[in-house]
Amino acid sequence: MKRFFRYLTTILVLAVLALLGGIFFYGSKTVHDLLDSNEKLKQAITSLTHEDQIGFAKVVGQEMRDGKLYTTVRFVETARDDLLHRLLEREYVIEGDIIHFDALIVTFDEQMVMDGSQRSLYLWRRVYGENMNPADGYDIESPDTAPVRYAELLHELKLPEQKLFWDAIWDLANNPEELREHGVKAIYGNVVYKRLQPGLIYVFKIGTDGQVYPETVLDM
Repeated sequence: MKRFFRYLTTILVLAVLALLGGIFFYGSKTVHDLLDSNEKLKQAITSLTHEDQIGFAKVVGQEMRDGKLYTTVRFVETARDDLLHRLLEREYVIEGDIIHFDALIVTFDEQMVMDGSQRSLYLWRRVYGENMNPADGYDIESPDTAPVRYAELLHELKLPEQKLFWDAIWDLANNPEELREHGVKAIYGNVVYKRLQPGLIYVFKIGTDGQVYPETVLDM
């Protein structure tokens, strides 16, 4: 029995050491290491395709409150390979009828994408009204989570590596020069705004220049 407990204790100690080793490894590993040496990550980015439609918005209600107009807008993010599949759907009540939609766009250079064609990540950040401070806008994608749109992109990476990558991507909005030498070509915000009215759908599309723009269609 004593021999069994000594054996069990040894196994537990080894397991704890292995866990700590993993924590120390990923704790010291940087996103620079990940971008420079991880072939799975490079292959995942290479598999990105040019996207056209990345979501839409529509007015589901407008009303006056204390002499001010308020708009209830529904925002929908669509899947990359199925425009009918809704990945994210949220409603916001915003003062006024001029609504801003803010996205973070990350493009990769030829060295990263290998075939020289354009590859980009489009991450929705927030929505806000004409009378709001942008910093007080409502989140669309949460900065502390992996974007639903690209949930499958890094599925072959270990979970700590996935978190390392997405944390760095969100941080690029504040420090765009940091990773440029590692294959990130451009990082910039793109804000589009429209005066919204009921009966219309505002389809957000990406131009060949990487800019987001709304296309208006009738809500049938």
